[in-house]
Amino acid sequence: MADEFKDIFKDSQQPLDADTLAVSGEDTKPLHRLSLNGKKFRKMLGGEEVATAPSQHLKVVIVKMAHTPSRTYYDKVYQEGVISSPVCWSSDSNVADKDVPIAQAQSCSQCKNSIRGSGANGIGMACKLSWRIAVVLANDLEGDVIQLVLPAMSCFKKEAEGKWSFRPYIQMLANNSVSAGRVVTKLEFDDKVEIPKLLFSPVAALKEHEVEKLQSISETPTALRAITLNVKPQNEVDTNRPSVQFDVFLETPPEPSSQQLKRDEEVTDIINRWTNKQGS
Repeated sequence: MADEFKDIFKDSQQPLDADTLAVSGEDTKPLHRLSLNGKKFRKMLGGEEVATAPSQHLKVVIVKMAHTPSRTYYDKVYQEGVISSPVCWSSDSNVADKDVPIAQAQSCSQCKNSIRGSGANGIGMACKLSWRIAVVLANDLEGDVIQLVLPAMSCFKKEAEGKWSFRPYIQMLANNSVSAGRVVTKLEFDDKVEIPKLLFSPVAALKEHEVEKLQSISETPTALRAITLNVKPQNEVDTNRPSVQFDVFLETPPEPSSQQLKRDEEVTDIINRWTNKQGS
């Protein structure tokens, strides 16, 4: 910034409004993202790895969280390095977003792709559930805001040996009248499973001046983008951009049959199919 403008700008610096973000291009810059691929913490930017944590654990502060998990459904088998976008998605895990070209069902609870066992080889669900949070590194509180997309397996399992999955961890903090943004959280991989599953635990309280600083970071457009599901429909895919098919979605369903793609399947049919699958 030129010296002659510093005095003009010093009292005007606030979070950018939507118009300034759009015209400046700030809202399309790639986010820093934390990849869990290979059970290592990898910091990514624009599809490129820029740093790797030296250990199996990482200390962070959660600065912002999506209030609900989201869902994404791909109709093709995942291929590493291939650009792909989901055909159906939901920001709140209840109904498909308004910009979905063809919703797979009237609601996520009625969708055949959200039934356990509908995933590849009958494992998991074809429609993948995940939870988006924004973190900063505990040793660099004023550093980059990093997006972390948590797979379902890291979100809902119960506490074990003083370690929690994501939502039970947040519930534990709430039960003790502690906000997530006031503690340093330790992330570590569950060594009992092969796939990358994260466990959460509190390790330190933040000082009040640190909490205030992080509160302002939580209100930035970058933090909001980090927790927002942002999908480009298939017919508008930019082949030069990194894939939105994150590595937490390695379980993808085989190509569905025409019968499977029928919309508005009756709820009773879904229940009957699930009951039969349990009894087989």
